[in-house]
Amino acid sequence: MSQDKPLVPPPLKNDCFALPAGTLWTPVSDALETLKGRLHTCVEQEVVPIKISLGRILAADVSAVRAHPPQPNSAVDGYGLRHADLLTGAQTLPLVEGRSAAGAPFEGIVPPNHAVRILTGATIPDGIDTVILQEDVTTDGHSIAFHGPLKRGANTRQSGEDVHADETILRKGRKLTPADLGLMAATGIGSVEVYKPLRVAVVSTGDELAEAGADVRADQIYDANRPMLLAMVAQFGFEPIDMGRAPDDREALRGYLDEAAIRADVILTSGGASSGDEDHMSALLNETQAMSTWRLALKPGRPLALGVWEGKPVFGLPGNPVAALVCTLIFAKPAMSVLAGQGWRLPEPLKVPASFSKNKKAGRREYLRAKLVEGRVVVFKSEGSGRISGLSWAEGLVELPDEALDVQEGSLVDYYPFSAFGL
Repeated sequence: MSQDKPLVPPPLKNDCFALPAGTLWTPVSDALETLKGRLHTCVEQEVVPIKISLGRILAADVSAVRAHPPQPNSAVDGYGLRHADLLTGAQTLPLVEGRSAAGAPFEGIVPPNHAVRILTGATIPDGIDTVILQEDVTTDGHSIAFHGPLKRGANTRQSGEDVHADETILRKGRKLTPADLGLMAATGIGSVEVYKPLRVAVVSTGDELAEAGADVRADQIYDANRPMLLAMVAQFGFEPIDMGRAPDDREALRGYLDEAAIRADVILTSGGASSGDEDHMSALLNETQAMSTWRLALKPGRPLALGVWEGKPVFGLPGNPVAALVCTLIFAKPAMSVLAGQGWRLPEPLKVPASFSKNKKAGRREYLRAKLVEGRVVVFKSEGSGRISGLSWAEGLVELPDEALDVQEGSLVDYYPFSAFGL
C-alpha cells in the first residue's frame, strides 16, 4: 500500500479552462461538462493510521486483510449442538464440561449426541453446527431439554458471511466515514492510503472592503465573502488558507497570488474578475494567457473567471456574496472534489412540492434560496442578490431549469439541501 515516493500529478495546462471561440453565454450544463473533462487530481498521496483517517479521501481501493467474521460464531446466548443429532419433538442432550465464550473458545471437539454452553460472539466449537436459544431450553446444569426440529445452522454466523478475506471493501475516491473506519478495523486494516487534504487559498479583493469589527469608512463594506468561503472550504473537508484582503493594486495582488500558489493547491478569489478599470484579478490572469471569463447563463452569478496561476487553478468568483456562494456550490465544489481525488461530485436534487409561484423566462438557470417547511419548499422573500440575510435564512437552493417555467403552488421543483453539498 505504501510507496517510496508519493505520486505527484502533472500541473494543469494553461488552456484547461478555455472555451470554444465565439462562446458568449455558457449554459450551466456545458460549463459543468467542461470542468469535469479538463480537471484531474492535483494532490499527493500518503499512508496514515485509520484512527486519523476520518474525512480523508482514499487514494486506492481497500481490501480486507481477513474475513469478517474470521471464524464461525454464535449469534445468541444458548447451546451448541449437532444438527444431525436433532429429533422432532421433545429430547434431551447431556452437556459437556466447559463452555465457549467470546475470547475464550471451547477447547476440543464436542462428541455426537452432546451439547455445549455457548455465548454470543463465541467461536463455534468443532463438532457443532447449530445453536439453540437459551430461552428455548430447560437445563439442570448437566443436560438440556428442548423441542425439535431446528434449522441447520440456526443462530450461527459463518466465517466471511459479512466480508471475505481479500474482498474489496472500499473504493478509491471515497471520503471515509466513521462506519468505514469500523469496517476497516474489523477486517484487520491498520493504515490506509489517502490523498493529502486539498489546500484552498481564499483571497478577497477590493479597497472597498474592511475587516468585520474593524473601523470602517462610510464608503466601505465589511468583507463577508472571505469568512463565508473559508468556512465552506473547511466543511467540504479541505484545508482553508486565509490569504487576507488584497488592495486594488495590481502588483500587490500579484504578490498575493504568488504566495497563494506556493501555499495552496487551488485559489478562490472574489471580486475584481470582470473587465473594469479596477478589475486587476482578470488583468493579471490575462497576462498569463490562462484566463477565461465564463459568462454563465445563471442567476445569480453570471461572470466566473477561471485561470491558472503558477500551475494552480484559480476560481475568480463574483464579489456579491449570494453569487459567490452559488458559484462555489455549483461550480467550484465539484471541481475541487476532482482536484482532491474524490472524483466529480454533483448531488441529486429532491423533488419537492413548491409553496410559491413564479413565472420564469427562458434563457438561464436560476437558483433560489429556499428551505423546507412542512414538506413543501418555500423561497426567500426577495430574489435580490444583495440580500445576504437570505443565505443565513436558507437551508438549500431551488434550481429552476434553463427553459421557461411556470411554477404554481404544489408544482414539483428541484431542491438541493445545503447538506447535499457537504455543508
